[in-house]
Amino acid sequence: MSTAIEPSIEDVGYRGLDELEARALEIIKSRGNEGIYQHELWKALGLDSREGSRLTLRLLKKGLIVREPAVHRGRRTYKLYLAKQVKQQVRLEVRIGNALEIPCFTCKNLEKCHSGGFFDPINCPMFGAWLNTKIRMLRRAMQS
Repeated sequence: MSTAIEPSIEDVGYRGLDELEARALEIIKSRGNEGIYQHELWKALGLDSREGSRLTLRLLKKGLIVREPAVHRGRRTYKLYLAKQVKQQVRLEVRIGNALEIPCFTCKNLEKCHSGGFFDPINCPMFGAWLNTKIRMLRRAMQS
């Protein structure tokens, strides 16, 4: 008989959290799909509503929890759930030859070039001509 071991917050990849955030996530996680009312979480952590709201907002901004409106005992509140962590591997392929085609890399003014400066990519005739050529090539490829 084998038993599945639930990974801890640290195992799942929530490094960089302060202790309070990690404890809050453990409590939310322990409630599973049922979730927890935010005031119950604050009570479990010994926080007042101001500190609890700030904690909830930090976890929301980090994408670690989901907050859904709810009514509990006739009062509007929120129910908190652990966010489903979707891990995707993104493969980005960059060919050095394509990057070297960009005229900026061979321009003698590269180090002086910046937006709003004397040398500005927006007004650069070499960059504009290269970009227009690429656009024409893409349009032709899409038409055929």
